Amino acid sequence: MPETKRKIIAVIGGSQPSMEETRLAEEVGGELARRGVVLVCGGLGGVMEAACRGASSEGGVTIGILPGDTADSANPYVQIPIVTAMGWARNISVVKSGQAVIAIGGSYGTLSEIAHARQGGTPVIGLYTWSLSRNGKPDNSIIPAQNAVDAVDKALQAIAD
Repeated sequence: MPETKRKIIAVIGGSQPSMEETRLAEEVGGELARRGVVLVCGGLGGVMEAACRGASSEGGVTIGILPGDTADSANPYVQIPIVTAMGWARNISVVKSGQAVIAIGGSYGTLSEIAHARQGGTPVIGLYTWSLSRNGKPDNSIIPAQNAVDAVDKALQAIAD
């Protein structure tokens, strides 16, 4: 019998998050791990490190898709570093590797990842992150979440749909 495909969710966000964003990222990582979901991220600090720390603390699997040309830049909680030597272009690989994306806070790098995910049809769940409008009207393509459990619930529901 073939092995069941594992769920993979990308967690994206800023390298200099607020304390609240850091807490949320760690909770999201832990919640993903408790549900057996693999976490993929950009592998560096900030939201990425906090999410990986949360996942690792719950025995989860973490993948970091790194912008540089060595694995040395990975945060200490990345179990599987993927070296790309692509700089910010690796953002596409991060969001395309997840079946859904959870965005926590973030600046323009996070916004670029949101855009790549949505352009490719990947659902994006948002916690304290960007909101969008088009032609002066709200663009509801980022699904808002209230907390870490809600974000993971919505990401898994989006994958199931």
